[in-house]
Amino acid sequence: MTHLPPLILDLGLILGAAGFTTLIFKKLKQPLVLGYIIAGLLVGPHFSLFPSIVETENITIWAEIGVIFLLFSLGLEFSFKKLVKVGGSSSIIALTEVVVMLALGYMSGKFLGWSTMDSIFLGGILSISSTTIIIRAFDELGVKTQRFAGLVFGVLIVEDLVAILLMVLLSTLAVSQQFAGTEMLYAVLKLAFFLVVWFLAGIFIVPTLLKKASKLMNDETLLIVSIALCLLMVILAAQVGFSPALGAFIMGSILAETTKAEKIEHLVASVKDLFGAIFFVSVGMLINPETIITYAGPIALITVVTLVGKVVSVTGGGLMAGQGMKTSIQAGMSVSQIGEFSFIIATLGLTLNVTSDFLYPVAVAVSAITTFTTPYMIRFSGPLHQSIEKILPNRWKSSINEYSSGAQAITTTSDWKLVLRSYAINLVVYSVIMISIAVLGARFVRPFISENLINGVWGDIISVGILLIFMAPFLWALAVHHPQKEAQGRIWANRNFRSLIIVLVFVRIGIAILFIELLLNQFFSVGTSVAVGLVIVALLVVFSKRIQNFYIRIENRFMANLNAREISEASKMHHSIVPWDAHLVSFDISASSAAVGATLFDLQIRERFGFNVAVIERGDRTIVAPTRNERIFPGDKIYVFGSDDEIEAFRNFIETAETSYANQDPDKEDITLQKLVVSSKSGLRNKTVRESGIREKTKGLIVGIEKNGERILNPDSGLRFEEGDILWIVGSPSRIKLLESGKTEKAEFQL
Repeated sequence: MTHLPPLILDLGLILGAAGFTTLIFKKLKQPLVLGYIIAGLLVGPHFSLFPSIVETENITIWAEIGVIFLLFSLGLEFSFKKLVKVGGSSSIIALTEVVVMLALGYMSGKFLGWSTMDSIFLGGILSISSTTIIIRAFDELGVKTQRFAGLVFGVLIVEDLVAILLMVLLSTLAVSQQFAGTEMLYAVLKLAFFLVVWFLAGIFIVPTLLKKASKLMNDETLLIVSIALCLLMVILAAQVGFSPALGAFIMGSILAETTKAEKIEHLVASVKDLFGAIFFVSVGMLINPETIITYAGPIALITVVTLVGKVVSVTGGGLMAGQGMKTSIQAGMSVSQIGEFSFIIATLGLTLNVTSDFLYPVAVAVSAITTFTTPYMIRFSGPLHQSIEKILPNRWKSSINEYSSGAQAITTTSDWKLVLRSYAINLVVYSVIMISIAVLGARFVRPFISENLINGVWGDIISVGILLIFMAPFLWALAVHHPQKEAQGRIWANRNFRSLIIVLVFVRIGIAILFIELLLNQFFSVGTSVAVGLVIVALLVVFSKRIQNFYIRIENRFMANLNAREISEASKMHHSIVPWDAHLVSFDISASSAAVGATLFDLQIRERFGFNVAVIERGDRTIVAPTRNERIFPGDKIYVFGSDDEIEAFRNFIETAETSYANQDPDKEDITLQKLVVSSKSGLRNKTVRESGIREKTKGLIVGIEKNGERILNPDSGLRFEEGDILWIVGSPSRIKLLESGKTEKAEFQL
């Protein structure tokens, strides 16, 4: 009989059990992750009814590969560009949730008498919600078009990055076994440094590589190249002391900025599903049913802490971010579970041998319970909001509405803020780049030249010359480049501020010279470094024009790669008038839509659904405030402004499955929701909506008016403006600003 390696037997047993439970859980309409965990429990060493795994060590290797592909896939859905666009509200909510749940998890562990390390890891496990489970629940419940869903997606994006940071901090803490502030700070700075380096280098190199080789790539080669890039970053992350999973996540986020992102995500999906299933089955194999029975009390307590803590923390964060009572409660009820990253953090504790054996099955049990409760929590968010509304004092509700409305007001950015922010960003980015070049030079360039070309002083001179060639564009950019020329010019026009601008210029030049000296000190004595530094500065001045052109080419290449793909996901357009429960949503018109071929007059959208079409995007053309005779064509993207119920009814009408992120080209005008206040000197006073000419002047549409405490959604064209009225307009910010008669005060346009 032919010998079959135990690894093949174990893999067949794992996939057979996973496939069987998958069919059952599909039939029951439950998350497949739970099915995989139960499959692992059945074939694990603690359950004797079925055949058990022979060599668990081999399965651990498969599970580690599963983690790598799981985080690679999460990185493809993440992208740093999406993080920048996520907005302050989601960041505030996510950080509030993480801090609160870390504290609650730690206190719960201490209350149960667990060790300090178990309590800390429990806090990390409870602080991250499950992206997979939430998205699946939103799909099944059909709420992806609602306003709170867009907010939740933003929270999940921030949580992904926080989870990576937690993995690094917990690893550092586990190794040091103490709360050493310097070590923790070093770990954070090291993570930030390598994140910047990998992101900048990755965006500059990877999209260019894929673009140059696109004609040679079919699906097979693209899959191989993508997995190769992932594993190379895994190796690099491990070499510098980080988790291999972090490298996979980073490469996924880099590839998410390329035009091939969706294709790669589709190709990798099957690989991710295969190894992901093995990982979750291995999670189930580590569960001892006796442990769960023994710790039934702590599991119940931690489950309650998770459900209540996440609802309260996210709701509180939403209110602080000005998102209104209803949206905040809905968001809080949606993220009340733990999932993928929680398993990975729990696995990290076991791998490092710093957590007790019972923590892992307890975390899995809590995840299973909260996963089952997630759809019901989302369904009950509406009734919960209504109940809270009934018991809240009117004064409190008025204060919340006023604060939420004010948080959506237009804010202006001063010239000083623009200049200082650009200087700070440039200082960080260019410093990281030049430090990286210097470190690589000291570790690789100098030894290579000394061993293979020439040793001694001339070897040092050649090494310095090579490194300075690579550093020169960034030295010039740090010392001379002005990314905010217009803002700095306006500041310079004020004589009182010229001395400060001159000081900033000299500071930048001084920092650039300091980097030159730091590089030279690695090769020469102090006196020689100063003399050589002066010569180098003179050469940089002489060749400034060429260096500038070289830097501009580098910057253009980087920005072209960064903006090559506009992210497209559901429910991006979540600008809203918070107290009104109304928001701006985009719909893609498919060829089979009932709206195709009809004019807006024929569709009678306002009469049937209660709102107007604010914008139509057709290819490269943007039609703001379209007329009644505008016809709808396949491929159009239309923007409407209304409540959740109105938008849901409209979605069903046009047969569009989901909204998507606006695919904004650089030539297109941004479409946002703007707040304007009618002042005593406004030319709009005592004019009707029709007479004001706002539609013609701004190419915008008035979607709401606050008048004497009353809120009027989609006002009639005969409504007359009065002093103190607050107008909400959907349109281009640059055109709306043309109505401004003076400088913006208190974050409102005084018309």
